[in-house]
Amino acid sequence: MLGTWIIGAAVVGGYLLGSIPFGVIATRLGGAGDLRQIGSGSIGATNVLRTGRRDLAAITLIGDGGKGAAAALLTLWAAVHFGAPTPAVLAPAIAGGAAFAGHIFPVWLGFKGGKGVATFFGVLLAVAWPVGLAAGASWILIALLLRYSSVAGLTAALLAPLYAFLFHAGTPVIVMAAGMAVLIFIRHESNIRRLLRGEEPKIGGGQTPPGEDDSAIGHNGGPPLKSPRDVGG
Repeated sequence: MLGTWIIGAAVVGGYLLGSIPFGVIATRLGGAGDLRQIGSGSIGATNVLRTGRRDLAAITLIGDGGKGAAAALLTLWAAVHFGAPTPAVLAPAIAGGAAFAGHIFPVWLGFKGGKGVATFFGVLLAVAWPVGLAAGASWILIALLLRYSSVAGLTAALLAPLYAFLFHAGTPVIVMAAGMAVLIFIRHESNIRRLLRGEEPKIGGGQTPPGEDDSAIGHNGGPPLKSPRDVGG
């Protein structure tokens, strides 16, 4: 019964924590306006950069990654102190996955959230840090080689379940990583279409077509694109 209570709390608590829109909160409190009415209208740090406030963008990035890690770590603490379900990684993996879902589908914003890669890395580092480090290294390598932030994020997401298997992270982590990867690919549909058309902007240059989300810091973890839209909004 106690294990069931922890799992239930992991789902509800993880989702609610993950659905906290740090970008919207940071821009409101920082006097930068309603983030949903700026630029692309997305809630990640890329769009926060369009306000010209790098400090608020950094807060958003840290918040989006940190809430995923916090959900998993708080659930791990509860599981250890109040009776961990078997296997012990099950509850943190569920909480992390719920936080990730909360970021993508936040109840406070009509279920319209971000693309999730910052939260993805936060969850992986908390639940299975070797998997998180390997996925992060993959992101860096692909970003340096191809200079596409979206491709780097998609590659890291695709490889994460494999890393979880190779590092013997456990079935719950493998399933969690696979589920997050599927949602990341779905949320990057516009990026994939632009890649196929040869129109996806590279890191450090280019511009996202009007009306479409870009792929950079906050949604898939990469550096901001250097274009007027990214700084002027």
